[in-house]
Amino acid sequence: MAKTQRWRRRSPAEESAVDATVETTVEEPQEGATLTETKAPAKGAGSAEATKGAADAEVGEVKDVEEPAAPRTGRPRLTQRAPLTLIQAAHPRQAVLTAAFVAVAAALSGRAAREVAVVAATVLVGQAILGWHNDLTDRRRDARHETPGKPIAQGHLDPGTAWFALTCGVLLVVPLSITSGVTAGGVYLLSLVVGLLGNVALRQGLLSWLPWALSFGLLPAYLSYGGWGGEFRGDAPNPVLTLLFALLGVGVHFLRALWGLVPDHEDGWTYLPLRLGLKLGATRLLVLAGVYSSLVLVLIAFTGTYSGLAR
Repeated sequence: MAKTQRWRRRSPAEESAVDATVETTVEEPQEGATLTETKAPAKGAGSAEATKGAADAEVGEVKDVEEPAAPRTGRPRLTQRAPLTLIQAAHPRQAVLTAAFVAVAAALSGRAAREVAVVAATVLVGQAILGWHNDLTDRRRDARHETPGKPIAQGHLDPGTAWFALTCGVLLVVPLSITSGVTAGGVYLLSLVVGLLGNVALRQGLLSWLPWALSFGLLPAYLSYGGWGGEFRGDAPNPVLTLLFALLGVGVHFLRALWGLVPDHEDGWTYLPLRLGLKLGATRLLVLAGVYSSLVLVLIAFTGTYSGLAR
């Protein structure tokens, strides 16, 4: 006697149900006979198996294909972040060297340690103001010439951020200057104003050295009149030291101008370092400016030691 069994099976490869009828016939064993099982695929069973295989193959292909990487949101490099770009735009080497030089001069003149610290902080902030102002003034020129080390021109530092830092520097340098006394503070602020004017005037012609000479030439007066909180009024500066500081400012101007001779020449500037550079060559001019500045520093040290800052 034969028995027929039917059931429904869902194919995992398709969303719709696929009916598969499997008919199994089992014949009752007889004597000497063996148990046999016959499976007859019902209608649609073959197509269901084929569909399942195709679906599995498609799934395998999808797994093998890598998904495209999501675009990374680029973060600015460490050297392109606002605090570091602000420091870079402040011309830090010139600022630190100038502040250290004036602080050493104040220490050698016999000023107390706290007064030397105020002098160093005042000059450092003042030099940072001059650096920010210079890069803000020249940002279009620097961008046109692709000058390296200029974060404002390169777009790494927003001009508004630089102006904000400059304003904060001005608000800080005024009380720092007055801490050394009204007279001394007024002299240093005058020196700072001359430096700022030098960033926008006389820089292209033969008198480009004049703002540098005046700005540095006022520093001996800032030191000779200085004292803690204005307690020490001081005396007028030594005229020889005043002249030597002014000559040092000219040397610094030559050293600073050397790195911009090519773009300045392209823009038609005619200032003195450029004219000498065209005649002597940049290398010779660098050597001469270095020797000149070193000699002036030696004379300043000698005069300050034996004559003092004041008359």
